[in-house]
This record gives sequence, C-alpha cells and structure tokens, in this order.
Amino acid sequence: MKFGKLPDISEVDFSLPPDAPGTSESIALDTSEDQSLHFYVGCTGWSMPEWVGKVYPKGTKAKDFLQHYSRQFNTIELNTTHYRIPDHQMIQRWYERSPADFKFCPKIPQIISHSRNLGLGGEQIPAFCEAIQGLEEKLGCCFMQLPPYFGSDRLPQLATFVSAFPNHIPLAIEVRHEDWFNDPKQAEALFNLLAKHRMATVLTDVAGRRDVLHMRLTNSIAMVRFVGNDLVPSDYTRINDWIERSLQWQKAGLKEIYFFTHEPDNIKAPELAEYLSTKLADKPAIETRGPVFYQSNDGEQMSLF
Repeated sequence: MKFGKLPDISEVDFSLPPDAPGTSESIALDTSEDQSLHFYVGCTGWSMPEWVGKVYPKGTKAKDFLQHYSRQFNTIELNTTHYRIPDHQMIQRWYERSPADFKFCPKIPQIISHSRNLGLGGEQIPAFCEAIQGLEEKLGCCFMQLPPYFGSDRLPQLATFVSAFPNHIPLAIEVRHEDWFNDPKQAEALFNLLAKHRMATVLTDVAGRRDVLHMRLTNSIAMVRFVGNDLVPSDYTRINDWIERSLQWQKAGLKEIYFFTHEPDNIKAPELAEYLSTKLADKPAIETRGPVFYQSNDGEQMSLF
C-alpha cells in the first residue's frame, strides 16, 4: 500500500483518536445473544513465495498457497477481485481450498468503484454480487475503496449506489478525498447514510493520512487496514492500542472485526498478524485464530505457547 506512506515517521502521532460521535450508538443497534467478538486477522494476498518455509511449509507450490494461507489466517483482503470479476470455477476453487471458518473479503472491482457512475445501470454490480455469493458462508465483508479524487460533492451518487447495492451482502466503504474530513457536515452526512443502510466503514491506520482514521463505525462490523513501517517498535504499540479499543467495542456490542496487516512489500505482514493474534488469544470475549510459523530448519510448526 503506497497510500499515506511517509519516508520519515519520527514526527507522526500514532495514538488512536477517540471514537467519533455516533459510533457506540451504531454498534449497539445490532443485538444478539452472542456477546463474543469474532476477530478475523489476515493479510492482503496469498501469492507470496517469500513466505515458503515460514508461513507455508518448505517446498509449497504456488497452486497450494491458498490452502496453506487459509489455515494460517482466518481472512483475506481479497484484492484480486479489484481487477476482475471472478468466474464460477475460481470461486469454487477458493471455497473448496479453504476451511469452514475462513472469510473472504472481496474488494469491489475498479470497473465499479473507479467508474464515473459507480457501475449504476450496468451489468457489473449484479455480475460481481452473483459471483461472490458462491462463497456462501465464507463470504465476509466486501469493501469498496473509492479513488482519491472521489470527493464529497459526489455524495448523491454514492447515496444512489448504497441504495441500489444488495443489502444481504455485507459492504464497507472507504473514502480518501480530504474533503470528506475537512468538512464535518460532509463527514456526518456520509456516516449517517451508511448507518441508515447498515453498511460499514473502513478505518485506515497509515502514517501520512491520519484523517482517514476517522474512528466512526456505522454498524456492528469494523474493517481496519493497518499499515506498518517494517516492524518498527511503533507497529507493535499501535497494535496494542487496537486491541484495547476492540475490547471496548466488544463490550458495546461489536460482532466482527476484519483486521488486515500491511507491511512494505507485505513480506513481514504475517509477523504483525501473528503478534496480534497471539495477544488476542487470552481474551475470553474474543474468538480468533492466527498463524503458527514453520521452523525453516526442520519444517515443523512452532508452538505459540
């Protein structure tokens, strides 16, 4: 992820902002007897030969990466769908090669998110929705990353899109244009729109754009895209802060978090995911699982305990 990256982070205040007004109310609207928080931890792709011998067993072939990835992590920020709508055969392969508790979080195709009309009136939205429904219970929360030039003046168009998108498919929206955050009224209008339609927001924790870490949840799902800085100490203290905030949200009624770790070239992203999932393991209100790495010398998996 290049968005918001800085060559020098020494002056960045990485502290988590307080929750935005309306967050606790939006979380509390979804009630159920299950008081646990399902915490999904993953990376941004599985096609990483650099992980063979540590995240994947020694000798793992590319065709088997998903099988091993999905047994190490319980979710994926599925960027593949940003570039093409998957066909039935691809969806079926993904479904069959992943365990029962795994969740795919497909990214809305750019032919929709980056088009002038957000795909409204065309065949792309129905085609995408039909395809991903083949994931069945393994479909997590989709997300639409709007381009940096999509400003608050296009709120009416976004409102039309949100109204038209099938409400049985979970969706989170990510905005990046500064106008959304410079004008509190525009931000409030956006978040009220999403809360009305029970759609989630994306929180992006990145050094160079602290404004996109708006801390406004609009339903009982949180999606966090966390951008680290090559496993420097602040990466870990920031993760600790996220754990504490997640526990607060769980008490307020949050049901699901999708947390995706990014590192330069994503080579070290699994280490941060492992740190997070290990810290979560002793939290009784949180259900999660994370990676157990392989020892490069003998191919055996190490124990977390």
